[in-house]
Amino acid sequence: MSLPPSTDRDLWITWDQYHALIERLALIIHDSGWKFDKIICLARGGVRVGDVLSRIYDVPLGILATSSYREAAGTQQGTLDIAQFITITRGTLDGRVLLVDDMVDTGMTFNRVGEHLRNQFPDITEMKSAVLWWKGHSHATPDYHVEKLPTNPWIHQPFEDYDSLRPHQLEAWMRKGKRNGE
Repeated sequence: MSLPPSTDRDLWITWDQYHALIERLALIIHDSGWKFDKIICLARGGVRVGDVLSRIYDVPLGILATSSYREAAGTQQGTLDIAQFITITRGTLDGRVLLVDDMVDTGMTFNRVGEHLRNQFPDITEMKSAVLWWKGHSHATPDYHVEKLPTNPWIHQPFEDYDSLRPHQLEAWMRKGKRNGE
């Protein structure tokens, strides 16, 4: 099953494209020469990106859960919730930190999380941000990004199929080959 064509309103991403974007982001950061000690990713969208970067750079990964896209089946931004605690694989959140997410949309989440981290973790000496997509209407500017999207499309990421899949539907879904994009 092939994806619909991308337009100014909708950007459709395959798993291969998604992984290639993460690899390009890793190279962009590397080419900048900036060294960091830890990665903090925003759950849920930044978890996959943060995981791969953490493996490539061999640095500890922290996860901070945030949520604002709960309205209208996850398509409308609402009130931002930031988890009280961070899960990190090694040590505490300090030193030079790379803040990772899949995208900067309006910038509300990125700006608020940046302030939150600086206030809650005073041992952070430097923090930079990295995303796959930076939307044109954003009020935040990431330090690193792969694609700038001036038309602010809805990004249809490959894992969105799981948003509406429920356990009782899984067996039939797998039989149809949906898992492999068939």
